[in-house]
Amino acid sequence: MLQRDISLPEARLRLSREFDLSERQAYRYLEEATHLDGPVEVSESTMPITIKLPVGTVRLLRAYARSSGLTIGVIVTRALVAFLGGTQRRHG
Repeated sequence: MLQRDISLPEARLRLSREFDLSERQAYRYLEEATHLDGPVEVSESTMPITIKLPVGTVRLLRAYARSSGLTIGVIVTRALVAFLGGTQRRHG
């Protein structure tokens, strides 16, 4: 919407209606989008899971997330894809 020269108030209204967001949240998303360098990669839908990890591993994971700017979900997904992808190649 921002690339199509739709005004911020109009974009906020459209976004809030289309995705059932509050206008305030829609504004936050639009404000954040103005600072992006390019389009955001659209990924496959996600599903929440609960796992238990050793405390030390969680500390390392959180520290890496903070320093890299990545979410824990992205880090875990990349690690699992690398691990499972490698396993599938070796055993498949």
